[in-house]
Amino acid sequence: MAIRYIQPVAPNSAEGLVTKVYGQIKKDFGAVAEPFTLHSPSPELLAGAWSACRESLLVGTVRRDVKEAVAATVSRINQCPYCVDAHTIMLNATSQRNSADAIIHQRGDQIRDPGVRSIVEWAAATRSPGARVLLSPPFSQKDAPEIIGTAVFFHYVNRMANVLLSETPLPSNHPWLKGFFKSMAGLFFSRAIHRSKPLGASLKLLPEHQLPADLAWANTSPNIAGAYACFAAEIDKAGRDSIPEDIRDCVVKHVQAWDGKDPGLGRHWVEEAMNGLDEESKDIGRLVLLTALAPYQVDANVVNAFVTHHINEDKKLLGALAWGSFTSARRMGTWLQLL
Repeated sequence: MAIRYIQPVAPNSAEGLVTKVYGQIKKDFGAVAEPFTLHSPSPELLAGAWSACRESLLVGTVRRDVKEAVAATVSRINQCPYCVDAHTIMLNATSQRNSADAIIHQRGDQIRDPGVRSIVEWAAATRSPGARVLLSPPFSQKDAPEIIGTAVFFHYVNRMANVLLSETPLPSNHPWLKGFFKSMAGLFFSRAIHRSKPLGASLKLLPEHQLPADLAWANTSPNIAGAYACFAAEIDKAGRDSIPEDIRDCVVKHVQAWDGKDPGLGRHWVEEAMNGLDEESKDIGRLVLLTALAPYQVDANVVNAFVTHHINEDKKLLGALAWGSFTSARRMGTWLQLL
């Protein structure tokens, strides 16, 4: 499947850090999938994204099917069909077909496993600050970093996938064929899911960094805290390299005031936010703010307007998209932190 707008590094062309990351992904995830390879124009960003995903979703003491249910549900509320397909496949691979079908059809009350059913209710509320289930979540303080870390990562990667990927990782989007291909893919990934994976293996890919205060929900898990500290540092660097400071300040201001709801189909709110900026700044800011709050509105015109100021710079485009995506994802993480 083609990745839009950027040229990823193919596994057989990888070098250096990209080779190391791809090797871990293939071993621990089961395949070098597009949500990871789309980060490859920036090796450090690739390593950070992989580390945040691996240490939250793939390893730890919380059951994998519970965390896959979080991934699939967050992807559903973000209207990211690619990630819904990908992680209902993973639920099938954990023998949780009932949970996968219920999430797809928004019938959480039909999930037979009470633990999965309660976590799906929680994940579905992660864009609703102050929701009762967020104030009294169905997991312990000990399990919080794995579950919140999974939710935050998918709020991030759903935005990246909505802009850069197609609607499904499967060879066909036909309903009957999708069922067949999902079953086959579930069998393929089941071996990797059940393979033993040590905590913290991805932390060797990048230098250590200090965890930002707004990611304090990860503090009680050294491997997740280390992964998110590295990821945040690489995101911040990518943002500085691709987005002028005044635009970053503008986007942060609007994300801090955001209530988790979709802004709707119109773009008047974006134009109002960009008021007073010159045309180049508007083109950059429009892409970043839409990615953060309404990625379904990012189309070829928005991307091409950005690219005119960064010709042949896949790394700049990737950095802008990643910074916008993570700015809103980390904001949602502050709504999920246990008191």
